[in-house]
Amino acid sequence: MIQLTARVERFKVAGTWSISRGSVNAVEVVVAEVRDGDHVGRGECRPYPRYDETPDGVVAEIEAAADAVAGLSGPEGLEAILPAGAARNAVDCALWDLAAKRAGRPVWALAELPEPKPLPTAFTLSLDAPEAMRANAAKNARYPLLKVKLGGEGDLARIRAVREGAPDARIIVDANEAWTPDSYAALAPEFVALGVEMVEQPFPAGADDALAGIERALPVCADESCHDCASLPALKGKYDLINIKLDKTGGLSEALRLRREAEAQGFGIMVGCMLASSLSMAPAVLLAQGVAVVDLDGPLLLAEDRPHALKYDAAGVHPPEPELWG
Repeated sequence: MIQLTARVERFKVAGTWSISRGSVNAVEVVVAEVRDGDHVGRGECRPYPRYDETPDGVVAEIEAAADAVAGLSGPEGLEAILPAGAARNAVDCALWDLAAKRAGRPVWALAELPEPKPLPTAFTLSLDAPEAMRANAAKNARYPLLKVKLGGEGDLARIRAVREGAPDARIIVDANEAWTPDSYAALAPEFVALGVEMVEQPFPAGADDALAGIERALPVCADESCHDCASLPALKGKYDLINIKLDKTGGLSEALRLRREAEAQGFGIMVGCMLASSLSMAPAVLLAQGVAVVDLDGPLLLAEDRPHALKYDAAGVHPPEPELWG
C-alpha cells in the first residue's frame, strides 16, 4: 500500500525575481513522496498565490488525500481524488516516479513517449527598469531565446533596451495580465518591428474575450487562461498558442492529454514552468519534446538547486537522471 507524505522546502532566488504582480527573493515548493516498500517516488509543485494556493494549504490538501491515494496502483484515478492544481501535480509526478522505480524503466517508456533529448530553452529576464534589463539581456545574450517579463507602462522602452542588449536573440514576452486592449494595439506593431515573436497572457484571464475581436499581429499565448483540457473551448479564436504548466494541469498525466487535444485543435504549444527546482522541471522535459516553445529555465534563476540537478549547457536542458526523477 502506498504511503503519501508532503513537506515544504525553500530555495533562494539568484537576486530578486520580479513580474507584474510582485517580487520575491526565495520560493517555497512542496515535495510529495509516495513510498511502497523500498521504492520512493517524488514530485514537486510550486503553490502559486495567483491561484489562491499556499505551501501550507497544498501540504494539507495532499495529506487529506493520503488515504485515497494509498489505494491507487499508479497515477491513473488521481484526478478523481484531487482537483487540477499544484497539489495534484506533486502527487501525480511522484506516482509516475514511483512507477518507474518499481518497473526499472523510465517514465518516458512507461508513458509510451519518445526517448527525450536535450531541448533549447528560453532564459527569462525579470521585470526591471529598461537600463537594468538592457544589461541583463547583454549578460545573457548567449541564450538563443529570451523571455522578457513586462508590466504595462514602460514596456516599449524595456523591449527596445533588451533588443539593444541582445541584438541577435529571439525574443518572446510575458505581460502576466498587465495589458489592456489599447496597450496591445499600440505595442503589437512596435514589438513585431523589434522582432518579438509572441506575447503571453496580455489581458487578465477574466477579460480576455477582447482577443476574439482584434487582429493579433503579435501572436498571443494563453497562460493564466489555460489550465487543463476543460479550458480549451473558451480559448478558441482568442489565442494562437497555449502555455502548458504542470502546476496548472495537475501533473504530467493531464498535461499529456492537454497537449494532444490542443494540438488536434490547432493550437501551438509552449511548455513552461513556475520558478522552482529541477525536480519540478524534470517531468516537463518529457512533455516538451517537439513543442514550439520551451521555457524550463526555473533552476537557472535560483541561487541553489537539488542534488542530481538537471544539466543545462549549450544544447539546452537535458533529460533528468534517475536519481532526480523518472
